[in-house]
Amino acid sequence: MPIRTIATTPFDDQKPGTAGLRKKVAVIQQAHYLENFLQAIFNSVPELAGGTLVIGGDGRFHNAHAIKTAIAMAAANGVAQVIVGRDGLLSTPAASNLIRQRGATGGMIFTASHNPAGPDGDFGIKYNINNGGQASESITNSIHKASQEICEYRIVEEARIDLRQEQQQLEGMAIAVVDPVSAYADLMEQLFDFQQIRAWLQQGHRICFDAMHAVTGPYATEILVRRLGAPADSVINAIPLEDFGGGHPDPNLVYAKELVARMFADGAPDFAAASDGDGDRNMILGPGIFISPGDSLAMLADHLAELPGYRKGLAGLARSMPTSRAVDAVAAARNLSCYETPTGWKFFANLLEVSRLTLCGEESFGTSSDHTREKDGLWAALAWINVLAHTGNSVPALATAHWQRYGRHYYQRHDYEDLPAEQAQAVMQTLARRLATLPGQAYGDWAVSHADDFSYVDPVDGSTASGQGLRVVFGEQARIVMRLSGTGTGGATLRLYLERYEADSDKLDWRPEEALAPLAQVAEELSGLQASTGRREPSLVT
Repeated sequence: MPIRTIATTPFDDQKPGTAGLRKKVAVIQQAHYLENFLQAIFNSVPELAGGTLVIGGDGRFHNAHAIKTAIAMAAANGVAQVIVGRDGLLSTPAASNLIRQRGATGGMIFTASHNPAGPDGDFGIKYNINNGGQASESITNSIHKASQEICEYRIVEEARIDLRQEQQQLEGMAIAVVDPVSAYADLMEQLFDFQQIRAWLQQGHRICFDAMHAVTGPYATEILVRRLGAPADSVINAIPLEDFGGGHPDPNLVYAKELVARMFADGAPDFAAASDGDGDRNMILGPGIFISPGDSLAMLADHLAELPGYRKGLAGLARSMPTSRAVDAVAAARNLSCYETPTGWKFFANLLEVSRLTLCGEESFGTSSDHTREKDGLWAALAWINVLAHTGNSVPALATAHWQRYGRHYYQRHDYEDLPAEQAQAVMQTLARRLATLPGQAYGDWAVSHADDFSYVDPVDGSTASGQGLRVVFGEQARIVMRLSGTGTGGATLRLYLERYEADSDKLDWRPEEALAPLAQVAEELSGLQASTGRREPSLVT
């Protein structure tokens, strides 16, 4: 099995986004395409030579082949040891934990997160650094530059790699195949009061976790069923499938229909959650109630210090800019720092590394704490279950009490998917040109306090991230945010975020779409989004 150097030429579309490179499977399967991008990573991170590399993925179509290719190239590029999840499986938070636990140089995670899978679906590759977090922009820029200049890649030809055999050698490189679940499950047992949760379940409380036929199935089964004693049917769609059962592995009200229907029917369980393809997102539900991601972050912030792994207190809180400002109210009441960052978990990771944060989250169904450097869907579900067991409250009762104390931030994200890129850019430019003229203008009951294109100076490394989303802010009462998504693989996705705050106790039980309808009209007046695109309604509302 000789090491070969293969001549190649660059592809012009290998610029990583906020969470690595995402493409259609057919694009990844092109001759040399995957190898070029992997070699660009090895060229950009020279410390991998002689180091340890963690590798895993979400089990989607092409996962095993891509992982075996990465292992063969790691051996050819001088990596000393590869640690890989059995059968190539590792959830994103579990991979982050393993990188940190094993002192690895970095990790390759093969996932397209919440994007559909299968031969006609999506595939993705991202590189995580030695703290377990996403690579910085400087590293991803270096990877992109290397991909544009590449002329050859190195690989062990016809390497025989078994993703179930625990110990192997390949051209002097050690390969350790590990249980993908156990280290992560052990960590969860340290953070939460499993005894209290077991007792709560034994009292007759019921839960339901939807793994969406994605990677979290084995994790949820081990933790919720085997370690906590929930009935086996508490985890649904638990077997990971290469096409995620033909579903869309995005845990929201549209794509997790089975779970939503169960929770809004008679006899619903006390708690439910869903996670996505690679296990880093979460949706939280109670009987007859959906907890929006921003509210979930705020409610956890209000109770997290009561749980075993967090009794030392919270160092600080953070949210991405488009996320609702509900957590800001908790931070103010508890005298905690609250950071507003661009979208992208790497910005949280910088703050976590210097102990400025304990809890952080974003509107795209991501929540996590300082136990890892990635968002963590199953962690969020366990945190909620432990809060319910500790307080004795139901999900509806906890939410109502929270809104009565802090007020309610009504919130929705409207996605306009698969737009022509020029059309999406034109809408953004229309609003951008108006920003400077908006402060002081009144729209209905709201007056614009400020309007800008969000930029961020990282308080840790001093770097600046600009062009992070257009904001029209109506003081504490409301916000409109618009930005382009970086996670799709076809066309452009334009996202419109609407937020309205109500402190009046008589206005806390509106339906979000009713509360936000006047703000949506203002957004259309300012941007002409629907008029310009011809779209009379969003593709998706979350």
